[in-house]
Amino acid sequence: MQARELKIPGAFEFTPSVFPDDRGLFVAPFQETAFVAAVGHPLRVAQTNHSESRRGVIRGVHYADVPPGQAKYLHCPRGRLLDVVVDIRVGSPTFGQWDAVELSPERFNSVYLPEGLGHALMALEDGTVTSYLCTEGFNPRAERGLHPLSLDLPWPAEIEPVLSPKDATAPTLDEALAAGLLPSYAECTAWYAKLRS
Repeated sequence: MQARELKIPGAFEFTPSVFPDDRGLFVAPFQETAFVAAVGHPLRVAQTNHSESRRGVIRGVHYADVPPGQAKYLHCPRGRLLDVVVDIRVGSPTFGQWDAVELSPERFNSVYLPEGLGHALMALEDGTVTSYLCTEGFNPRAERGLHPLSLDLPWPAEIEPVLSPKDATAPTLDEALAAGLLPSYAECTAWYAKLRS
């Protein structure tokens, strides 16, 4: 398992070895030893999520109030998706910056994003499946979102974006900042330190 930290500190891409044979293949998309070595603490799994999306569907930009927030570890077992991590932690040295990774079942690579970061994805093919491990269950009172077309994210120009009504009416980053809806970098780093202790 290879681990690569993204441009947003604390977010990682994990790429496992894939073992094909005449029966098919075997792969372990999540491996705790590699995860702990990269991130510094185990991944607590409170909920698993599964989504299927047609080409162009964007889910996000989503995040949750910290603490506790919701960290995610996700991969794409079918289709192809563009996964985007956005630093929305007020006071972070990389505030407003993003990084993107294409996830596919050819590589079985995964993205981990810690609590307090914004997350969005776009299905690049019909029938794209996303499988998520989440550190907290769904809490509608703590769930937040930003408009995914307001952040100059790297959505492919040739694909027409498809948004949910909730994402289409979400605030911009500047609006969420002015309303005090974004996580604090200090609170997030304190939470990460607690997880590592």
